[in-house]
Amino acid sequence: MMTLRNKIWLAVIACLMPLVSMPAFAQGAVADKWKWLTFLVFGTIICVTMYVTYLAAKRVKTTADFYAAGGGVSGLQNGWAIAGDYLSAASFLGIAGLISLYGYDGFMYSVGWLVAYITVLLVIAEPCRNIGKYTLSDILAYRNDPKKVRIVGALSTITVSTFYLTAQMVGAGVLIKTLIGIDYEISVVCVGVIMLMYVLFGGMVATTWVQIIKAVLLVCASIVMVVLVWSQYGFLGDFLNNVVNDPKVQQRVATLLGDKAKNLSPVELGQIFLEPGLFLKVPIDQISLGMALVFGTAGMPHILMRFFTVPTAQAARKSVNWAMAIIGGFYVLTLFLGMGSAMKVGPANIAAIDAGGNMANPLLAQALGGGPDSLMGNFMMAFVAAVAFATIVAVVAGLVLAAASAMAHDLYVGVIREEHVTQEEQVKAARIATILVGAMAIVIGISAKGQNVAHLVALAFAVASSANFPCVLMTLFWKRCNTGGIVLGMIVGTFTAIGLVMVSPNLTYPIAVKAAQEKIIKASDDKLTKLNADLASATAPAAAAPAAVPAAPAPAVDPAVLEKIKTEIAKAEKAKKGAADKIASFGSDTTSIMGLEKPWFELRNPGLYSIPLGFLAVIIGSLLYRDKRAEDMWDELYVRQNTGILSAKAVAH
Repeated sequence: MMTLRNKIWLAVIACLMPLVSMPAFAQGAVADKWKWLTFLVFGTIICVTMYVTYLAAKRVKTTADFYAAGGGVSGLQNGWAIAGDYLSAASFLGIAGLISLYGYDGFMYSVGWLVAYITVLLVIAEPCRNIGKYTLSDILAYRNDPKKVRIVGALSTITVSTFYLTAQMVGAGVLIKTLIGIDYEISVVCVGVIMLMYVLFGGMVATTWVQIIKAVLLVCASIVMVVLVWSQYGFLGDFLNNVVNDPKVQQRVATLLGDKAKNLSPVELGQIFLEPGLFLKVPIDQISLGMALVFGTAGMPHILMRFFTVPTAQAARKSVNWAMAIIGGFYVLTLFLGMGSAMKVGPANIAAIDAGGNMANPLLAQALGGGPDSLMGNFMMAFVAAVAFATIVAVVAGLVLAAASAMAHDLYVGVIREEHVTQEEQVKAARIATILVGAMAIVIGISAKGQNVAHLVALAFAVASSANFPCVLMTLFWKRCNTGGIVLGMIVGTFTAIGLVMVSPNLTYPIAVKAAQEKIIKASDDKLTKLNADLASATAPAAAAPAAVPAAPAPAVDPAVLEKIKTEIAKAEKAKKGAADKIASFGSDTTSIMGLEKPWFELRNPGLYSIPLGFLAVIIGSLLYRDKRAEDMWDELYVRQNTGILSAKAVAH
């Protein structure tokens, strides 16, 4: 009979075989001669986390072990795990990339996500730990109609997790393909298989330790890179002065401003990089985004699950304190990573590899280590790439666990079987649900190839902030809240958030895209005309002199000048072809998937409208619906959530 260890290692080999058996890779950011180093680092991290999974799997025997690690995670450990769950690829790669391309505005995302945890600490952490069990629906079902609340809670959890999961899977495929040239589909399958092994065999125990390992690696890598950046550009005042005076930064700002940059000095251009307005141009949109980030974090199902892994409410508070310190420290580092990338690598070079700037950190690591032709440079890039890979897999594991718990614990055990199940049946149901969610994640990730999935992140936070957060907050702190309010709040918050995002600028509008690409084609044509004229002038033979006048020797053509002109011509032709291909990809389409030629709702994030509507729906639903259970259970809930009396460890459930 095959042992658990053999099952895990066979799964690892099955995942890695497609990589080593591929005859060739597409060209990625890593040169072919250094790809062996990248795979060595990747393989090492994967093997270490798989060994942790093997050790964790031996501890998973009950439902509490699978969903909540038996309630045996300490506050410090859970703080690191929360940081690992929260610091996704968007944090490690996306924010640094935005800062490298847009300066101050990119850092605003760091501030928003950090402030979100103050809400979690003050409002959510301790009460949730005191009354919850494993999932979001457990909190809502404590004093409300269990069946009705579990159904809407589970559907909301699955919706949020699916949106966020799809964005992570597509991001994984694109980033791994960009880094080392592995086919998109194989990248998605590898992420999905490794993630499934973490959750399937080790449950929350393995997921917790994988997230801890990933968070430690992430923070250590960031600290090392920031120290190296400081050694070259100074600390704080000197660092910012170097940013302002850097020619690559000044050129980037001039490109973004266009004609407005003509009357500005180089120093003024550099100063604008440290000021708001280059990326986030609509103040009300920033307010709406901030609301969704702050309240959405407190409503994220995979974040709420982490509070059930600690033994006491005090440990829950301690874990959030540690998480805030770790996450806050990391987000401060992103400022130096992003602006260090802008100076060391250059925004133009970063955008040339990935238009969204997601390669800023790996390219910075490579540059700090000695460049693309050095062993240390490629080792550092490989390490950062592997950490990014581990980041994606760890976050996906947490999301899959949240979605699987909603399907197995809330719907199957709580609604269909009405809690009449054994521990063995619950664990079996959890693992079956994990396989279903994991397979769904892989299929959706592959199907979404080439699609703009940025709106899915907006959808995830919009639904979490507009449906989950109002319901959790009101059921914890408003005596009159009941089942009617929870059901109506979930429905209104979810559909309002989704509906507004689907008619917002987040979607693709062919007419606007075609117009933008036509401008690129025209600019490329103008540039090519000038460059071809310069090339002809540089290579034209000197005019013949009269017979009586001795011919002057032809001036030597500078090879460097010729090479530069040819390089610029190649870039312009590539940009023109890319724009033409983009236009052709839309064919005769003129509307978005919602049938609109332009956005109906102008804000990118609907939080400013959908969050108040979610709260209003909870209030109206509660006032119009009578629920004796909710009223009778209020005193017990109030005492328990504030004191922890009668609150046992998750392992006791």
